[in-house]
Amino acid sequence: MGSLKTNKYWQKNWIPIKNSLYLTDEQKFLIIGSMLGDGTLRVGEGAVNANLKIEHGLAQQDYVWWKYNILKPLVFTGPKISYRYKENGDKYAKSLWFRTIRHPEITNFHNRFYENGRKIVPKNIAQDLNDLALAIWVMDDGSLNSNRLDISTYSFSESEINLLQKVIKKNFGLTANYYKDRDKGYRVYFGVGETKNLIKIIKPLILSSLNYKISIKTP
Repeated sequence: MGSLKTNKYWQKNWIPIKNSLYLTDEQKFLIIGSMLGDGTLRVGEGAVNANLKIEHGLAQQDYVWWKYNILKPLVFTGPKISYRYKENGDKYAKSLWFRTIRHPEITNFHNRFYENGRKIVPKNIAQDLNDLALAIWVMDDGSLNSNRLDISTYSFSESEINLLQKVIKKNFGLTANYYKDRDKGYRVYFGVGETKNLIKIIKPLILSSLNYKISIKTP
């Protein structure tokens, strides 16, 4: 769970434990990739610090558990199934999710990735977008169509997409394009040749259960 219902004694003893926790580079890049993708950060009502929520469909359970194992020092409760209800009232399993604790370092990411309640692309994203963050972004929101990889970026404005294009070119030497997907927003995509170059960079980091997102079809 992301926050604790505790008594004053536990709160007093929890503070030094919490302050002793820090984010590893792997955890930081996981958060960066997740924030470009499906991750959400939230400062709850009355809370000082933010927590991170990870949630993916049941078909990606391995992926949720992989993220959980990396972030485990910052999580008190393992992944749980989220249920939804059909129109007839029948209950069904929809996704798997977990939350981290609230922590100052996670709050720093919230301050960077949110503006007036909207998720944004930080202007200094170039310093954080490495191979691992890119791979997680693709695993979160990437899809392969006609040997062309595209990424859902509906949350971001056109100017933020332009920034991502520049950073992708600078950090990886890849040319990214984008298009307007009706009234949903923008999608970033890579041509067939650039998709192959992108896959060379991220393939060693892609989970085997998500290899379908980078499996080029040959004639």
